Amino acid sequence: MAKYIGLMSGTSMDGVDAVLCDITVDKCQTLHAVSIPYPANLLSLLHSLCTPSHNELNAMATADRLVAYSFAQAVSVLLSETQLSPSDITAIGSHGQTIRHFPQGIELQNDIEQKGFTCQIGDPNTLAVLTGIDVIADFRRKDIALGGQGAPLVPAYHNAIFAHDTHPRVLVNIGGIANISVLAPKRNEAPPLGYDTGPGNTLMDGWIKQHLNLPYDDKGQWADTGLVSDSLLTKLLCDSYFHQAAPKSTGREYFNLAWLTSHIDALTRPSAIEVASSEASTLSPQDVQATLLALTATSIADEISKHQLPQEAEVIVCGGGAFNPVLMQRISSLLPQYHVSDSRSINIHPQHVEGAAFAWLAFAHKNNIPGNVPAVTGASREAVLGVLCPAN
Repeated sequence: MAKYIGLMSGTSMDGVDAVLCDITVDKCQTLHAVSIPYPANLLSLLHSLCTPSHNELNAMATADRLVAYSFAQAVSVLLSETQLSPSDITAIGSHGQTIRHFPQGIELQNDIEQKGFTCQIGDPNTLAVLTGIDVIADFRRKDIALGGQGAPLVPAYHNAIFAHDTHPRVLVNIGGIANISVLAPKRNEAPPLGYDTGPGNTLMDGWIKQHLNLPYDDKGQWADTGLVSDSLLTKLLCDSYFHQAAPKSTGREYFNLAWLTSHIDALTRPSAIEVASSEASTLSPQDVQATLLALTATSIADEISKHQLPQEAEVIVCGGGAFNPVLMQRISSLLPQYHVSDSRSINIHPQHVEGAAFAWLAFAHKNNIPGNVPAVTGASREAVLGVLCPAN
């Protein structure tokens, strides 16, 4: 086995996860993991880069290197805690920090042709120099170049490591955005399916930040004090993204507080039906939070149900959402036919799955193994993903 480190910071930006793994072709054993927060001033800069702002090119270039420094600090802490040296690590797989994700492109001025893109920062050259370890990064843009969404990339890892011998599994990652990987039994030798289902924690995090100045709703306690608005939930679920066929991916560029506010405002317009208007006018902030939690759970459960899996299928949740018991209970109640658990049931901590995925993608790069699944991303073919930045 060879040791790899995976580095991940998701759309929630709640910290840099560094995960140490021993990896072979069919095994990825997590040995240790650490998580460190971004410095407050860098976190503020990163949030500002997620929407158009003044002088953002200079800000992005500066943040690109600062993110690499934070990633290097996480590696340093991990090596210190495990008493390993850089020479013990084959490579680092760095996801970087996503600040824009527009796989379908975005309309610009002057009739410029739209081209899809995704942008992750965290300069891998700086990271390689600071750590003394080879870095493999920029995993998403090869898939974009091949006509794919560039996301999600975790289904290939999920399938290689977590597919069960005899029954299907669904891996649900609930970060800022939620995505699913539908894994056939290994004996079927079928490729996985997967896509982003919609918002995970991003709307709930933004709403509680706006109203209580808290970074997230700890264990869903605030949402649990509210009542779900059926009219608001129905309106949110009418959004075209939820009815779009896969392959599809999304981000906080789409699902954000401006998107939410536009739907709440629509319920209070004079043209809205009387019942909906009356209900919307009495919605408390915690009612909206409860409805956002229901939106995440329902959009995930609806997509899983579409696959009509047998009752022996397992639904396994990872990511930050796995630590929200109110959310987990709601998902379970919407999927009574399946056993729902978090990823500790398959011997990996929910917070470590995505970091381990990018350690595995670095291993895949080194061993010429395709890291994308065309049926998932829509790419024209399989490809080895990532770019190598040597330490020397």
